[in-house]
Parts: sequence; C-alpha cells; structure tokens
Amino acid sequence: MRLDIGQRQKQGIAIIDLRGRLVLGEEDSALRQDLNSLLDSGHNRVILNLRDVSDVDSAALGTMAVFAVRFQEAGGKMVLLDLTKGHARLSDLLRLNAAFETYDDEVTAVNSFFPERTIPRYDILDFVEEQERKR
Repeated sequence: MRLDIGQRQKQGIAIIDLRGRLVLGEEDSALRQDLNSLLDSGHNRVILNLRDVSDVDSAALGTMAVFAVRFQEAGGKMVLLDLTKGHARLSDLLRLNAAFETYDDEVTAVNSFFPERTIPRYDILDFVEEQERKR
C-alpha cells in the first residue's frame, strides 16, 4: 500500500494527513519532500496525523526526527497525532514518545502551539459549593 499525503490548515498550522505505510522508499521520500516544501514556504508549525498509517519503519522514524529538529530550528515545531501501537515496535514507540510531543486528539494538538491557551477546569465539587454559598 502506498502512502497518500493530504494537507490542510487549521489556525495557521499545517496538518499533514498520512494514509498507508510510512516506510523507506517512495513513501519516505514523499514525506520528506512535503515537509521540505513547508519549510521552504515559511510554515514552521506542523502536525503529522498518523491515524491512517498502518506501519512506520526506522527510516520514517529517522525522517520524523530530522524534521522535528529542522522545524524547531526554524522557530516552530512538529508534533505527532494519533500515534498507536500498531505503527511501530514498542521500542520505537518509546523513542518517539520521548523525542516528540504526541497527542491523541486534534484539538489538543492544535492547542499545543498556543501555550497561552488553557483548558477550562470544571470541578463539580467547586460548583456545588458555590451553589451552596449563593443560597
């Protein structure tokens, strides 16, 4: 299965949707080319969406690591979305989790580019206590 690469924008962040196998060869080269194009055009904030990726090999891990550094050097960052156990061996996953910011949902991944955003905290106990005070 070849690798299909789609690209979209959300709040100024490039989201690269990948589908298929991310392995050495044409697939890895295509990803490198897309990521280079983003850097060349001044986009330095990227989310790699791995939801529909069936396999990731060590060459792809290397590509992701190299570009994570390149995006950081360009003043931005690259994060991974929907990294699962099915993508790579456990040892590779542990290295990915240590080397990259990884997120399970797109909203949280996008918000990671905006450190000033905080997720509102809702505590039911605080709510009940506040209602009691109002009485």
